[in-house]
Amino acid sequence: QVKLMESGGGLVQAGGSLRLSCAASGSIFSTKTMGWYRQAPGKQRELVARITSDGSTNYADSVKGRFTISRDNANDTGYLQMDTLKPEDTAVYYCNLATRSDIVLGWGQGTQVTVSS
Repeated sequence: QVKLMESGGGLVQAGGSLRLSCAASGSIFSTKTMGWYRQAPGKQRELVARITSDGSTNYADSVKGRFTISRDNANDTGYLQMDTLKPEDTAVYYCNLATRSDIVLGWGQGTQVTVSS
């Protein structure tokens, strides 16, 4: 069973930046797809960005050009660099690992991101 832990959330003003980290336990990180999701109050959890084991990425339209997902397989850690943050980016951010066939192997506990206007 994989364990994931997010960190790096916080309070930032609109236009600012934050870098989220997702540390994974075990030795499977490098072979799996990592995803970042977010859930705002009263809304469904939504995909923010994903990165496959070979480095292919995709992003939600709402964050394209502002967020960058990356991974460090040597340290079993993934990242989400968030720039030009907007108040509508306020949410709890979660990371997960999934297989090629999109079977989710685990979720982190989430980290709060709050963007003030």
